Amino acid sequence: MGFVKEFKEFAVKGNVLDLAVAVVIGAAFSGIVKSLVDDIITPAVLTPALKAANLTNLAELTVPGTAIKYGNFISQVISFFIIALSLFLIITGINKFKKKEAVAPTVAPAPTKEEELLTQIRDILAAKNGTV
Repeated sequence: MGFVKEFKEFAVKGNVLDLAVAVVIGAAFSGIVKSLVDDIITPAVLTPALKAANLTNLAELTVPGTAIKYGNFISQVISFFIIALSLFLIITGINKFKKKEAVAPTVAPAPTKEEELLTQIRDILAAKNGTV
């Protein structure tokens, strides 16, 4: 029973669940970015270049006489930069929010009765010894 219990504790830990959620959201985000690149950016930005090459799709860009499809590579590079930029903007926003929370002024706690008494004793002793 030890193995099953350990596995159950591992699988239900917050980190594992957070990772699972992140993977699912990442997959969905990947689909959004792929659509953005394939359906919006490629037609809007790369259409003149594709027309000059007599192509209708970025994936059709190949090295003549080979099966090397560098158009797919360009599409993936564009997707990577969009994902990286999106994550950068999201993380920057989260960090700014966290900094605002951390900047909230903290009030120093009032000294306890013991601290006040010790301070008074210190001051009295210092006055008797003439160090004040």
